[in-house]
This record gives sequence, structure tokens and C-alpha cells, in this order.
Amino acid sequence: MAAAKVAFFLLYFSMFNLNVLSIDGSSNHSNNWAVLVGASRYWFNYRHIANTLSIYHSIKRMGIPDSQIILMISDDMACNDRNIYKGKMVASHAKEISSQIEIYDDDVEVDYRGEECSVENLLKLLTNRVDQNTPINKRLLTDKNSNILVYITG
Repeated sequence: MAAAKVAFFLLYFSMFNLNVLSIDGSSNHSNNWAVLVGASRYWFNYRHIANTLSIYHSIKRMGIPDSQIILMISDDMACNDRNIYKGKMVASHAKEISSQIEIYDDDVEVDYRGEECSVENLLKLLTNRVDQNTPINKRLLTDKNSNILVYITG
């Protein structure tokens, strides 16, 4: 839990309070982007995907639209046979369903899934070397004045 609070604190200050300043002291900040990568596979790494989705929801609550969030998840924990919440993921271990925090729902837009979540695709994305036929939702359309949060776990 302490790690999640630290991650949220760093996320908040990196995205909203630390604008890039030019030499004359004026801010040239134009937009915020996030690249979130849950690189772990297999059920015993559920926590890595859950952490990635928790950061995703925090960023969305802060006002960053899905069009400026690239979400890469390497395994579909929501559909795993061991998951007791079929088609869903929760972030808390509360026994009562009403107090559990659902983190994988219809509102989550995964841009890279499964085998698409690779080191090669991440490097292509970050260096803007994606194939010209790559859909716009799988591109990082930043400029020199963009703030970019990169979160990688797993």
C-alpha cells in the first residue's frame, strides 16, 4: 500500500506540478501523455497488471483522456481460469463485494494486448518508429512540449 501511495504522489507531481520551463522561465507545456506497461504474464503476477490498471484509473481521474494514454498489458488476468471474478479484476482483498475496487471494466481501453506487449513494440512506440499502418490509438502523438509519464512493471 505504501508503494501505491508513493507512486500516486510521484505521478501527481510529475504530471501536473513539474512543468518544463524554458530558459526565460516560461512554461512551454502543451499536453500530458502516459505509457503504462504491465509486462508480467501468468496468474502469480496478477499484482503487476493490477498496479498498471490502478495507475490507469488514477490518470483518467486526473483528466487525461484515453486518447493520450497508451496501455500495454501482456496477459489477460480477467479471463484467467483462476480468477473468481470472471471478466473483471479487483484491487482489494476485501471479502465483501461492495467494498472491492474494480479496476478492469468496460471503461478500460487496452491498446497493446498479449504478444503485442513486447520490448520491440515499446521501443518503436517511444521512438516514434511505428509502422505507418499502425492505428492512431497505438501511437504516441507527442511534441517537444509534451509531458510523458512512463510506468513499467513486471
